[in-house]
Parts: sequence; structure tokens; C-alpha cells
Amino acid sequence: MSNMSSPSDLSRRQALTLPLAAAAVGLLAPSLAKAATGDPLPSWNDSRSRTAILDFVTRVTKEGGPDFVPVEDRIAAFDNDGTLWSEQPAYFQFFFALARIKQLYPEHPEWENQRPFAAAIAGDMKTLAESGEKGMIELVMASHAGMTTAEFAQLVVDWITTAKHPRFNRPFTDLVFQPMLETLALLRQNGFKTYIVSGGGIEFMRPWTEKVYGIPPEQVVGSSIKTKFEMKDGKPVLMRLPEIDFIDDGPGKPVGINRFIGRRPIFTAGNSDGDLEMLQWVTGGQGPRFGMLVHHTDEKREWAYDRQSSVGKLDKALDAATAAKWTVVDMKWDWNRIYPFGG
Repeated sequence: MSNMSSPSDLSRRQALTLPLAAAAVGLLAPSLAKAATGDPLPSWNDSRSRTAILDFVTRVTKEGGPDFVPVEDRIAAFDNDGTLWSEQPAYFQFFFALARIKQLYPEHPEWENQRPFAAAIAGDMKTLAESGEKGMIELVMASHAGMTTAEFAQLVVDWITTAKHPRFNRPFTDLVFQPMLETLALLRQNGFKTYIVSGGGIEFMRPWTEKVYGIPPEQVVGSSIKTKFEMKDGKPVLMRLPEIDFIDDGPGKPVGINRFIGRRPIFTAGNSDGDLEMLQWVTGGQGPRFGMLVHHTDEKREWAYDRQSSVGKLDKALDAATAAKWTVVDMKWDWNRIYPFGG
């Protein structure tokens, strides 16, 4: 992994730190830190990964330069789970689904003897993990459908503003990566339009991504279930149905980009094998291209996992990174801060 910085490399450099005032305001931290230090990426150590990002932005925005890219083509696509926020010990939408199953359980006593519902009600994470993708889909269909899109959005808002992560006892939206917030801000300051392209549910993300990432709902691409138009109590609504419509993961990501964005991005970031095809699609285009993998290597401040993980498995994409010349971000050595609150 040629793009990783080593401990010895970092020992020759003093890591930058965010001012306490910037850390307290989360999403505003990048702009405040820049004003205070003149550095657009203060949570990044002086490493090859940081240099690669800055060099790319400089090249594509230099008018008259050989790699100049017009503003309308400056599109950046980011995976969400494991790339913009943490994803352990399970995808955060999974915790939302579990909470919904427990809420709905009194109306479905039969779930007590049905897998994976019984495991969800009991909080049996081991059995839930063994149920695999099929089990997760069953839980999502049961907990995310049978209501209007507006009703579902309100459920998401209610949950995301009150639920706490089991390890940090903080709202899940506190577990966004400060270095990635700074990267998003840097790109937007240089004329990029930033998108989320995630395997997570599109309508699970849209109610909060603008507040947390500065990415509006129309710039969020994700997996979806089918909806249909109905008149309900004399009002037009969209009803969510218990049927899969589109899976925006793996080979589905380039399809989603083409379907919903309509332009091939020139910058993309992911963290797992589910992002492999997106990285290949984006960096396989003509002209200057940038591909990034966030490698989770910090077991103390976050988590360390890759090839053997059941969540966010990074195996084939990690092998492909060297030949493709993607920037592999070593979280432990490249980032001097993980979250806006510290770490």
C-alpha cells in the first residue's frame, strides 16, 4: 500500500490539531479551522494521502493546466457506511431496524418464534449475524414498509436524534469522520458537487445528510424499496411497499451513479469490497481521476478490520488498490483526529 504513511514518517512531522472551538461545532469545524490555521485539512497528518488529495484538487482546478476540469464535471461520490461515518459493530441502519422491530413486536406476537425476528427482539447479535443478508432484508421489509414516505422520514428523524451508539454512548451522527468532513468541504470550496452513493437505504439517509454532511437529499443515492402513489384521507401520498426496488451496492453503484447522477464522477471514496465497482468505474474514465479507500486500522480510537470482517469487508478492493493507484488512507497514521468530538 504505497499511499500509507509509516510511524517513522509521522515522527518527523508534528501532527496538526483542531481548535477546541472547531471541534465543538462538528460540520463547521473545517471552515473554522481553515480560518484559524490556513490549513484546509487540519485533521489529516502530513502524509502521502493528504498530499495526494491536495495535489489532485490543485491540478483539476488550475485554469489553463493540462488536467483542468470544468466545474460542471467536478463530481465527487462518497460511500457512507465506513467512509463518512463508522459502521461497527453493525451498520447503523441495522440498529434503526432493530429498534423498529421492538416497537412493532406487540402487534406481531408471532415474531417471538420466528427467525430473525426473535433474535432482534432479544438483542441476540450473534444469531442476527448468522441470518446474513436474507435476515437483514426480512427485518428491513418488516420495519421500513407499510407507511408513507413522510411517516418513514419522521421515524428516522426521531430515531437519529435520540438513539445512542452502544460503545460511545453518543448520537450515531457524532461518529462521522472529521477528516472526511474536511475533505467534503475542501472539494465544495473548489467547485465540486458532492454525492453520497451508499448501500444504505436512500430514505434512511436523506432526512439527515444535509445537516450532517452538507449533502442535500437530491444528492443522495442509495438502496430503495418500492413505493406507489395513493390517495389517503383525501391527500396524495407515496406508500412504501415490502418489496426491494434497487440495491445500490457492489456492481449496483455504477448503475446508481448513471441512473441518478448522470455524470461519471472524477473523485470517489469508499472503504470496502462493496465499493470496488464504483472505484473501478470512476477511475476508469478519461482524464484526471482520484480513487480513495479508507482503511480501518485504528483499534483504539475506532476499529481495526478488513479482510475477515463481516461488516465492511475490505479484501478484493485492497488488493486492487496498488495496481489501480488508488489512495489508501491508513486511519491510524493518516488521521490525527477521528471524530469531531475527539479521538
